[in-house]
Amino acid sequence: MPRLTARFWVDAYLARLRFQEIPGFVTAHGDDTAGAVLVKLNTLDGQAQSFHRSYDLMSGARKWIEHASGVEADVDAAIRRQQEFDPDLWVIEVEDRAGRHLLDEPGLE
Repeated sequence: MPRLTARFWVDAYLARLRFQEIPGFVTAHGDDTAGAVLVKLNTLDGQAQSFHRSYDLMSGARKWIEHASGVEADVDAAIRRQQEFDPDLWVIEVEDRAGRHLLDEPGLE
């Protein structure tokens, strides 16, 4: 199955967030073609989660899994460590008190 470029996926994701009136921002612009994407969910209460895509080895499907969670400063530190490891990483911050990130919706895998 052909893969979308990172830039195309990010633009589509941000559009889907806007459609649901969920603020989302690019906080780190990665490689347009092959950069990995990390999504940070800020619930605006001092807590946060981050997610990255992984492969389900049993089915071969791509899915989003938790990268870090807890106090926002700790999640930010985990994201910075990942950025040091992968300078081509995209980071998208989603702000939603209800904890919506839409990553579990069809088409975003």
